[in-house]
Amino acid sequence: MKKLILAMGFGAAALATTAMAEDYVIDTDGAHASINFKVPHLGYSFIKGRFNDFSGEFSYDPENVEDSTVVVTIDTTSLDSNHAERDKHLRSGDFIDASKFSSATFKSTSVKQNADGTLTIDGDLTLHGKTNPISIAANFIGAGNDPWGGYRAGFDGTTRIELADYDINVVGPSSYVDLELHVEGIKK
Repeated sequence: MKKLILAMGFGAAALATTAMAEDYVIDTDGAHASINFKVPHLGYSFIKGRFNDFSGEFSYDPENVEDSTVVVTIDTTSLDSNHAERDKHLRSGDFIDASKFSSATFKSTSVKQNADGTLTIDGDLTLHGKTNPISIAANFIGAGNDPWGGYRAGFDGTTRIELADYDINVVGPSSYVDLELHVEGIKK
């Protein structure tokens, strides 16, 4: 009987010390997350904007980063470059065709911690009816208790997508879009 109790005690201790990924919902209600874009304009300047409506969640375990996951859905009709006529054109069939492809999704396939502490998040981005793999260069910003009794974790990241990979029209040398991601999650 003592051996059984001792074995159960060791098993419980092992479970207690094994960290597990914690689940978070991305805080879009509190506007503590953003998906921003920057597009070259004819090789002369850049147009910056954002997607105002998106949702997502992630799981993160700092002790076993490889078990982490990310899923995000973006409402492409919420594209906002701070210019109504340009937004109408960018949402049209000439570019992202938001009336036909009203959402874009990202689902991670792997998360890796690099030697310098940064993260590489690989996954599939579905945009404009096409799915392609992308890599996001990410940083863990921090985690801790918030003033409202919750627990939060935050990250930022960047990636570049080529428009032709998603059958989106390329105008002049503007062949790509840089995405800048800021994600703050509230632990479920």
